Amino acid sequence: MSGSAGNWAARREKKAFLALADGTVIRGWSCGAAVDRLGEVVFNTGMTGYEEILTDPSYAGQLVTLTMPEIGNTGFNREDMESTAIHASGLVVREMNPPSNWRSEETLADALVRWNVPALAGIDTRALTLKLREGGTQKAFLCATGSVSPEDAIQKARAWEGLDGQDYASKVSTPEAYDWSADLLANAPLVAVLDYGVKRNTLRLLEGQGFRVRVLNAKSTSADVLRLKPAGVMLSNGPADPAALPYAAEMIRGLLGKVPIMGICLGHQLLGLALGGKTCRLKFGHHGCNHPVKDLRAGTVEITSQNHNYMVDAASLDPAVAEITHVSLNDRTVEGLEAKKFPAFSLQYHPEAAPGPHDAIPAFERFRAMMGRG
Repeated sequence: MSGSAGNWAARREKKAFLALADGTVIRGWSCGAAVDRLGEVVFNTGMTGYEEILTDPSYAGQLVTLTMPEIGNTGFNREDMESTAIHASGLVVREMNPPSNWRSEETLADALVRWNVPALAGIDTRALTLKLREGGTQKAFLCATGSVSPEDAIQKARAWEGLDGQDYASKVSTPEAYDWSADLLANAPLVAVLDYGVKRNTLRLLEGQGFRVRVLNAKSTSADVLRLKPAGVMLSNGPADPAALPYAAEMIRGLLGKVPIMGICLGHQLLGLALGGKTCRLKFGHHGCNHPVKDLRAGTVEITSQNHNYMVDAASLDPAVAEITHVSLNDRTVEGLEAKKFPAFSLQYHPEAAPGPHDAIPAFERFRAMMGRG
């Protein structure tokens, strides 16, 4: 029997554990790969979507705690993957169950083993979530092997460099450019996508708008992009610290005014940097699919999917250069901006994730309309 439910010896012994940098040790049992891993612990409040979460490259370097207590019921299948692999550094759950869904191709536990990603079950995820909300995101060591002492694990967590100042985007980016679109779009307008950790649904939605899509490495230059003569440029989502990507901000500055630009999540933060703003860290980040965001122009509220630990500092933006178009109704942080002098806009949340079935469409239609204005 797959999953933690079948591993009774491990459940009794609880040799696996999560050691936080503050000295807290939380014991459970291994339900993924038998490897140990460092990472930054975050919590995600989504009730569904663990397949998309784990395969979202934006979670690279993070140990994801799911607040939904029962995980694994839908299994794992290729169709729901947002990339070619599991990118999260580890998974923490209350209970991992075997699948009971006709779409399942393998168990979640087997998928974690296949991609060599550790996971812990039997964790009081409610208590861990409250600790992170009150004290902030923490560095941690996930010990699935039981071969490291809790004291050593705490020291390893404290010594880890963390995500601040780290360029993870270049680690998850495609090494070589590739074409995503179907052959029938061979003569369609081209959108160049800078891959900082792009999700497949972004590419699907661009294709659905009638665009030919070419995906480029994160370290492509503005000259590389303009050589393609694209109708527009998409700055994708991605992991870790935007301030660690000065090459990306420089590239974007080289595109402003020359081609319409849309940014998502990390791409939003990078556009903010390119427009002269600054970024800073959130206390415990935004991770979930129920975050309310207000469109300041339309006066409407969207329920959004989010995954980020950093934000654009509103006070750092020159109102003559960039307009704040969206704000979070949870903490008033910047959720959208638009350049005043150039055809460029961005959203902090993930419109491609679409918590509602049609939530994504207006953002991509806006991008298309911007390209139509030339």
